Amino acid sequence: MPMWKRNLIVCWFGMFVTGIGMSQIAPILPLYIKQLGVDNTESIAQFSGIAFGITFIISAIFSPIWGKAADKFGRKPMLLRASLGMAVVVGCMGFAQNVYVLIGLRLLQGAITGYSTACTTLIATQTDQEHAGYALGTLSTANIAGSLLGPTIGGFVAENFGLQNSFFITGLLLFIAFITTVFFVKENFVREQKKTPGIKEVWHTVPEKSLTITLFVTFFVLTVALYSVEPIITVYITQISVHAGHVALLSGLVFSASGLANIIAAPRLGKLSDKIGAHKVILVALIAAGILFIPQAFVQNPWQLMGLRFLFGLTAAGLIPSVNILIKKITPNALTGRVFGFSMSAGYLGTFGGAVLGGQVAAWFSIRDVFFITSALLLLNAVWVYFKVYQKLNNQQLASANK
Repeated sequence: MPMWKRNLIVCWFGMFVTGIGMSQIAPILPLYIKQLGVDNTESIAQFSGIAFGITFIISAIFSPIWGKAADKFGRKPMLLRASLGMAVVVGCMGFAQNVYVLIGLRLLQGAITGYSTACTTLIATQTDQEHAGYALGTLSTANIAGSLLGPTIGGFVAENFGLQNSFFITGLLLFIAFITTVFFVKENFVREQKKTPGIKEVWHTVPEKSLTITLFVTFFVLTVALYSVEPIITVYITQISVHAGHVALLSGLVFSASGLANIIAAPRLGKLSDKIGAHKVILVALIAAGILFIPQAFVQNPWQLMGLRFLFGLTAAGLIPSVNILIKKITPNALTGRVFGFSMSAGYLGTFGGAVLGGQVAAWFSIRDVFFITSALLLLNAVWVYFKVYQKLNNQQLASANK
């Protein structure tokens, strides 16, 4: 088996488990905080928001730092640091004595993360150009699937094995990811720059600044779209369900539908990006994703919503791989870790921003307006991508073909 393919398998498992570890706490957080001694409903909601959001905010700050370390020391050491660190921290959450210890551990979890950044950089730099789209497309499914399936898995484990055991089980999975990384991930790392450049120097060296910013914004908007429905999905399903039973199960299935679609479609769309160009895939996928949000506001039952979320997952599968392919294409190898670190920061901020946006829009306007506003964001982003990315790269592709 080629080295890049073996690394891809191990990194996929590690990123999937890491995604679960970051998001599995969402459905059980209010229950666990209540178990830790907080009785007031408003205080539970307040602490839940802080405990959930702080991990992603801190991750956005530290992701470029770990990206710099990956360029300096190699990607495998970063994988080992993040997987072992998260295994210990998530496991310790099961021993938390009060809500402040839990929040402190969630903050620490955000600071030591960086597994996804190191994996993406490793696969991008170790995979040949011919297979880059397929490899990055496959890898992107792991993080999205883990993040989207995480709440369902967390709720299932908590219901069947207890709240504390959900942390212990996730910690054990993260430790298994650490062990597999130790033995099976291989890296031929050669540090290309003796002096690690600062942020200003990195930005000065990036050849396509406008294109890079557009890709960061696109990654941010995509993650906002993926997570804008998270705070409102259970309430929305309650509204459109004829029977009130099994709302939690239906919510998990609806939320996970886009994750399943992503797993199915991302490798195929990654291969398509290799053939026709990632800029074409990203534009079509953005337009399709934006359009698919509109009918979600008019569904009459949870099964219609599930079908539309599945179709949205198919379109979203063409976005993250295409963003990563284009970043790899326009970024010098010596800076790949740093630039992917900033890209992941945009994703973490999008996750937090999406959850906040969905909750606030639903509170101030209505749940259905969440779908309209998310649709508008995606379509506006598509227009920007058309002028800033598609036209530029399409002209370069045509000029190259004419030569």
